[in-house]
Amino acid sequence: MSELIGAPRGVYDILPEEAEQWQWLESRLKHVIHLAAYREIRVPIFENTDLFKRGVGETTDIVNKEMYTFLDKSDRSITLRPEGTAGVVRAYLSNGMHRLTPPVKLWYFGPMFRYERTQAGRQRQFHQIGIEALGSSGPAIDAEVILIANDCLEAVGIKDCRLELNSIGCTDCRPRYRDLLRQTLEPKLPLLCEDCKERFERNPLRMLDCKVETCQAQFVNLPSTIAELCQPCKEHWDGLLSALEQTGLKPVLNDRLVRGLDYYCRTVFEFITTDKRLGAQSTVCAGGRYDYLIETLGGTRTPAIGWAMGLERVRIISDAPSGSGPSVFAVSCDEKAALSIATRLRREGISCDLDFAPSGKPRGLGKQMEKANKTGARFAVIQGEDELASNTISIKDMKSGEQTRIPAQELVPFFSGKVGTPAN
Repeated sequence: MSELIGAPRGVYDILPEEAEQWQWLESRLKHVIHLAAYREIRVPIFENTDLFKRGVGETTDIVNKEMYTFLDKSDRSITLRPEGTAGVVRAYLSNGMHRLTPPVKLWYFGPMFRYERTQAGRQRQFHQIGIEALGSSGPAIDAEVILIANDCLEAVGIKDCRLELNSIGCTDCRPRYRDLLRQTLEPKLPLLCEDCKERFERNPLRMLDCKVETCQAQFVNLPSTIAELCQPCKEHWDGLLSALEQTGLKPVLNDRLVRGLDYYCRTVFEFITTDKRLGAQSTVCAGGRYDYLIETLGGTRTPAIGWAMGLERVRIISDAPSGSGPSVFAVSCDEKAALSIATRLRREGISCDLDFAPSGKPRGLGKQMEKANKTGARFAVIQGEDELASNTISIKDMKSGEQTRIPAQELVPFFSGKVGTPAN
């Protein structure tokens, strides 16, 4: 016998019961997003590597350490997408969507790929749902994007999240803060990790995103990003806080929050949970404004904001129900009759299964009923020899044990309004 081939490290199979939880999550998240008039966009799983180097930023851990990059047969450098925003912006420019009336409001869903240490809710192939609003610079669109994220989390039963919020300024005020940060951190450089020392020269704000505990211990009494905002950024910040206040959503202000991607400016935010099932991986949704990314990727300067939500983490702490069986199980001494019953019910939107014996020959009614019970079906529809001869059907309530016989033609009306698909 040949040796079994396992899955690569960092990827996993989504088995049927878990897949039903994913379907439940996706349907509820997409419903909330659709209510805000965002439209779906589907972009490739792989892109030219330069898209992520220019878009995400060469000082980020994603580009430096985590991307799955390879040469194709024409020696072109290709990368499996590590995040969604850069690909959406590329599609926005490539397909002339920048000529549409702004804001262009888009959402996406799909697998992403990063080479990093696996842990609870974090894999090397993982899934994100995200939204992007391109073309509006005001704080109201920031508030809308944040509120949609909050509503998405609540729609799947996650209510213990806190919203952490910050502004990291723009190209006018950020250089001043960057210089001030360097002055404060330079005496501490000998105590910091090698990554932080490199970031100190290239992008000191990225130091604040370091996950090394000994580094974080040194990041105390640092200058505040909010205190160094220019007047336009301060007005934008105040407008965002006012808009959120009117909706009742109360953020926790965190002037150390910078996010891990170079394209962010002004508004940055994270939704963080205290649910212990995620361990240290407490961020379930994060995003911010990226007013310079479209220009960096070859377009004209265009304000934009978005977020991404990790579905693996969300599934772990959501109210996603466990897998469900069919509503009805067809039992018959004639396999063709059972299949006919199942087909009639399925065509009416009623989920139904039946027994297919490994031998190819129908098993006895008792064995079929055992399988019906194992599937968790709400009802069993039974056609033994007596029922076939009289053109009737017996219906057994698998919970109460009550059994009723009806004319075969009344099968569909009997179930009308009683049962539906597994998702219901």
